[in-house]
Formats: sequence, C-alpha cells, structure tokens
Amino acid sequence: MSRESDFTIPVRSPHDWAAMTDFLAGRAIPGVESVQPGLYRRTLRQRGVHGTVAVESARDALRVTIDLPAGNHDAILGRLRGLFDTEAAPGPIAARLAADPTLAPLVRARPGLRVPGAFDGFEMAVRAILGQQVSVAAATRLAGRLVAAFGTPLAPDLAARSDGLTHLFPEPERLAEADVAAALNMPRARGRAVSSLAAACLAEPDLFAPGQGLDRAVERLTELPGIGAWTAQYIAMRALRESDALPVGDIGLLRALDLGQGRPSPAELLRRAEGWRPWRSYAVLHLWTGDAARIAEQEPGSAGRTGGRR
Repeated sequence: MSRESDFTIPVRSPHDWAAMTDFLAGRAIPGVESVQPGLYRRTLRQRGVHGTVAVESARDALRVTIDLPAGNHDAILGRLRGLFDTEAAPGPIAARLAADPTLAPLVRARPGLRVPGAFDGFEMAVRAILGQQVSVAAATRLAGRLVAAFGTPLAPDLAARSDGLTHLFPEPERLAEADVAAALNMPRARGRAVSSLAAACLAEPDLFAPGQGLDRAVERLTELPGIGAWTAQYIAMRALRESDALPVGDIGLLRALDLGQGRPSPAELLRRAEGWRPWRSYAVLHLWTGDAARIAEQEPGSAGRTGGRR
C-alpha cells in the first residue's frame, strides 16, 4: 500500500530554483539528502516514524511528495517553506538592494534569488560547525561521516525505495554525549562544539525557534562553546530565517566587493550594509552567487566553489 501524499506549495514569482538547488547540492549531507537536476530529496522522522520527501519546481509552485504514514504533513510542509524560502517578497527585496551599485547588476541577473533555509535547525547548525575553517566539500564529507557513525539507518522497506537515501540525521540525544572528534578524526574543540550544541538544544528546545530577533539569536548562539559571530550569523540567516543576518567577516563577501580597489574591511562592509537593511541576508546570497560565478569563469572546473566556510 502506498504511503505517498502529494502537495503543492505556492511560490511568489520570480523564483530562482536553479540557484537554490545549486547551493543545496554542494552542501547535501550524504545519506540524508540528495540533489539532482530539478529534484531535492531527503529523509525525515516524525514521532519516531521514518519517511522521505521529494521536491520539484513547477510554475510558481513547488511539487512535494511525502512518503510517510498518515501524520502531520502540515509541519513538514512548513519546514519546506522555510528551506526553500517560498514566502519571500522578491519585489521589495530587489528594490532595496538594487540601490547599491555593486548589487544592482546581480539583482538584475537573478531577481528571484532566495536565501536557502534549513529543514531542521539543529542539523543545519551542526553542519555549520563542521564547516568551520574547511572547504564546503570537506564539510560535506565530514557531515557524511557523522551520519554514518551516529545517524539512524532508514527502515529497510523505506531504504529499498529511496535510491541512495540511507540514514536519518543524528538526534541531539545521540550527539550530546558522543565523542565526535574521535569518530571524525577532527579537532577536539570542534567535536566538543557539536556535543555542546546538542546539549543546548536539549536544554533549550526553542534554541532554533524563529522570531527571536537577530541580536537575541546571535547572543544565545555565541554563548555556546565553539560558535563565534560568523557561525552564529550564518545559522541565524538560514536556520532562524533572519532576513537581516550578516556574516560580516566572510571572505567570499569581502572578495565579491573588491572591484579593483582592494577588499573592504569587515568594519567597512558593516557600514555599507546599512543600506541593505532589512534584507542583508539576501545581499549576502547575491554576493556569494556572483562571486562563485566569477570564480567559475576565471577557473574552469571550479563551479560550486564559493569561498568562505559555508
């Protein structure tokens, strides 16, 4: 008997599906997520029951197929709206950012660019910690090893029809007491940061709740061992859907703003970004995407490399 249910999520036009899936593809956690041309797939759990979801782009909408016994599909659809930023208002965002002469051509080229969110805040935050001081590709490999070591294998019947999806991401309970550094052969401090984040998530169930406000969210996150301002802003931008987050020291941002007169300092970037409020997160995505395109032109074969620690 089929467990699949089909849904449609409206998306305000324009919607740059290609840029969204390019971003997610480079960061897809092996075994948990899969991104193919035109298709995003991932595993999920709901009240202990295993499932999967597949998402495709349609005209002004996303087509969603959930493979899960009867449950709260609304909650899953809500997570997908956040992940794909479906409720963004492209018009006001573009109008604000296009006032900056550097951003204007980027906005014209990709008026439907969205900020990739997170299906699960804890999962995304762990992935951000694993990405500190390493490349995107290296962080993705570490995330795959974390899943293999501590994740939950999919139920056999579901795995058999899931085409390469094999695990659920480890729950906080599993990682709070785990020796992550030893399992992943990584710095002890970074392993402790993952475990500390897991413990904090258990102690503060609202740690990744949206609507806290950017300053409060960053304050809470930076109180945790191993999470500095960059990581906190990045988590706020994606997991907490803070539209005005700004990882100000990001090398990709500073490089993207170098138009031949040198890179701005973080302080200079912060002052300039006042003109992007309240949409600084969208400016970040435009600059990252433009920077990646420029690198790909200069260095054939480097598509997907965006610099920074994302």
